[in-house]
Amino acid sequence: MSVDGSDGTEEPGWDVDPEDEQGVAVVAALGRQLKVWREEAGMRAAEFGAAIRYGEDQVRKVEAGKRIPRPEYLDRADEVLGAGGKIAAMKADLEQVRYPKKIRALAKMEGKAVEVAAYGNHNIHGLLQTEGYARALFEMAQPPQSPEEVERGVAARMARQTIFDRSPGPALSFVQEEVTLRRTIGGTMVRRAQLERLLELGKLRNVTIQVMPTNCDDHAGMEGLIQVLKFADGSAVGRGEGIFNGRPVSDPKQLRILELQYGMIRAQALSPRESRAFVEKLLGET
Repeated sequence: MSVDGSDGTEEPGWDVDPEDEQGVAVVAALGRQLKVWREEAGMRAAEFGAAIRYGEDQVRKVEAGKRIPRPEYLDRADEVLGAGGKIAAMKADLEQVRYPKKIRALAKMEGKAVEVAAYGNHNIHGLLQTEGYARALFEMAQPPQSPEEVERGVAARMARQTIFDRSPGPALSFVQEEVTLRRTIGGTMVRRAQLERLLELGKLRNVTIQVMPTNCDDHAGMEGLIQVLKFADGSAVGRGEGIFNGRPVSDPKQLRILELQYGMIRAQALSPRESRAFVEKLLGET
């Protein structure tokens, strides 16, 4: 039993997606190594679980490669088993698979991009979201997600934001529909923190944030969201919600259409300076 009286099945950690071959292999190898370390230390699973403050069921799931442990699990295991940092070092491998395969692919592309352009009309773009805003979005999803699924989604979204730490940083351009700034996702305080985050990121020299006002007569973004990522080798990938059946495209002719639409959206939106003043006005009204 764990210290909170549960059997460990609801403790921090995530189930492995059986369709994620890379994730399955990494987590299985990690589990086998942890079991070897535990047995060499002469500890039973229940005893080891109590020592690291996890339930026996959780320990057995991790060792069987059926559960992705959180980083703190490995830190405690390293300390209890006297591994001298060898177990804790496995966190680097785990980091590559702890998020859903689709999100890892997106984060990988964003991590290599030298330029990102994005128009959003339903909610704040994931790269701009605060943790509270992201959690509110996941919690309102239908059908409802489990608390574990919500936490995994939030963690994955926040991990993508390391793009702002890159040096040199990529050129990041965002156009947000006015309604995405006015909608009180998560409540007033969450919205306020989100507006403050937009102002904070807007100060970065490589980040441009613009607002598309609702009262705009001409609007090139009526087909939905657009995102284009460009890479150092000259290649690019883009997606438009209402064009090319919503599929990602890399053909130069198709990309030119997306870039034309996004360029027109930027021209029709408020300028970066006007947009900042608009966000400050909204913040003052909250």
